[in-house]
Order: sequence, then C-alpha cells, then structure tokens
Amino acid sequence: MNLMIDFLDETNELTEEQLQEIERLLNFAAKKENIEEESEVSVTFVSNERIQEINREYRDKDNATDVISFAMEELGEGEVELVGPDMPRVLGDIIISVPKTKEQAEEYGHSFIRELGFLSVHGFLHLLGYDHMNEADEVQMFTLQKEILNEYGLSR
Repeated sequence: MNLMIDFLDETNELTEEQLQEIERLLNFAAKKENIEEESEVSVTFVSNERIQEINREYRDKDNATDVISFAMEELGEGEVELVGPDMPRVLGDIIISVPKTKEQAEEYGHSFIRELGFLSVHGFLHLLGYDHMNEADEVQMFTLQKEILNEYGLSR
C-alpha cells in the first residue's frame, strides 16, 4: 500500500527520520481504511504564524491551531469532480504547526514524534470524511485514531 505523500517542511526543523516515520504511519492508516493505492495527500509543516494566517483566511478563526485539513473530495458549489480511470484519488492537504506540536507533546508528556503522528492521523482522518462535530462522531473518530496509533506502535 503506498500513498503518494508530498511533504513540505516550511520550518526546516524535521529530520528525514521523522518524515519517514510519518510516511509509514499514514500508509498504515490508509491500509487500515482501505484507501486506494497511489492516492495523493500533501503534508505541510508550518510556523504558528503561518497556520494562524490559514486559519483566519479559511476558517475565520484568528488564532494558531495545531492541524488544519483541506479535503479535496468535498466539492464546493459549482465544482465538478475530475475522475478518470487513470487519475489518482487526491485526498487533500494536511497542515501542521511544528511549534504547536512541540508545545502539546510537552503538555501531554509524550514525545514530539508521538504528537506529530497523532496530528498527522487526525488530519488524515478528516480528509477521509471523519469529523468530531457531535459526540457520536467524535467518539468514532477519536477511537479510530487511537487504534491506528496503538496498532502502529506510537502509543502515548
């Protein structure tokens, strides 16, 4: 199972090992969720300032947050879905704040890579249509992300 993952580290703070770990974890999650081979996802690591700009621009929330996902499969009004036999499934973009990741890892008393893995999986599940707007959805999504992290071996 291989996702096509496009990593962009705007902070230049992540190591090659950390990126490889997140790549393995997302491929593990994709396999568990039966996502098609060669589906595409992009993961961008940014500063608090940058994620705050994105949050303000797209979500009308003027604060830094830990992770934002933009699912490509949620079509806006008047948008046409582009599909063809040879076209890969484009899942969307995950944007993660590296400073928030560090802060939260410290706050929860676990490693930076565990928090980065958690945020990556959380963002990835949003791309697949999972949400936590109500309690039932939240329980489903949070149970699944915990299962993925534990089975993969990135437990707290």
